[in-house]
Amino acid sequence: MQLSAEQVRTALPWHDLVEALRDIFTRKVISPVRHHHVLNVPHEQDATLLLMPAWIEGEYCGVKQVFVFPSNNEKGLPGLTSNYLLSSGKTGETLAQLEGNELTSRRTAAASALASVYLSNIDASKLLMVGAGRMARNLIAAHRAVRPIMEISIYNRNLDSAQKLVNELSKEGIHAKVCSQKELPKVASQADIISCATMSKEPIIKGEWLSPGCHLDLVGGFTPEMQEADNEALKKAHIFVDTRAGALSEAGDIIIPMIAGDILEQDIQAELTELCSETHLGRLEFQDPENAITLFKSVGDSREDLAAAILALNYLKQ
Repeated sequence: MQLSAEQVRTALPWHDLVEALRDIFTRKVISPVRHHHVLNVPHEQDATLLLMPAWIEGEYCGVKQVFVFPSNNEKGLPGLTSNYLLSSGKTGETLAQLEGNELTSRRTAAASALASVYLSNIDASKLLMVGAGRMARNLIAAHRAVRPIMEISIYNRNLDSAQKLVNELSKEGIHAKVCSQKELPKVASQADIISCATMSKEPIIKGEWLSPGCHLDLVGGFTPEMQEADNEALKKAHIFVDTRAGALSEAGDIIIPMIAGDILEQDIQAELTELCSETHLGRLEFQDPENAITLFKSVGDSREDLAAAILALNYLKQ
């Protein structure tokens, strides 16, 4: 069975996907830290090859192959190209091959939404989206699936891309507006949730902008050199990650302030396994939960891909 991007999208409705991720983070899953290789591309930025395996013994096993070509953005092409192969955990028989770009984007956005359930205020209504690509579109939809988002501001280095996304959302009846560079500090200070999906190596969001009760969702960076929020933001927030192993080896948003001595490893409050098993209560754990500033940093985890692939397979069997 081969699933196209459209079929993957249809097979992974947001609420079901969030619940599938919640479930898999409470199960025994073998998920090695992903293989990470740098590929030289003549006369362009280096590309990256990621290999992400995961399996549930006796049930399912899967692996995702991802190519990241940053220079594709300048050509109007997707920066990510990937495929996912889901196999039987009993025989190794191939069960499904899924288009990996849509799978990755949706499960990543759903992981942020899952974290938001535990970390953002339940009445969060103002979202600042930093970035305007495929990932931004899915993050907006995923956050709206778990929180009553009424106002959306889009900031992007390319204002035309931000306006295009605003136009798309407006056609769906969703209130959205473009946020300029000049407006960014004020809009960030008024946001209940700030979600970032860029590949920036220079911080975009500053800690001095964050207001009490804000939840900061950092999605884009996946190497030790990438940083979407400055060190002050990390110092100011209660820090959560999808996995400690991934964050401590790949997340520049964690590694850079740690090298500078601004945060320590023990400042990471919990990872998704602890939130989903409720060994850590997230925002409710803190003395003044309504005004706590929380931060979720994800770099991606192969369990998320496996959960999404299994959900898609079962959905299409119905």
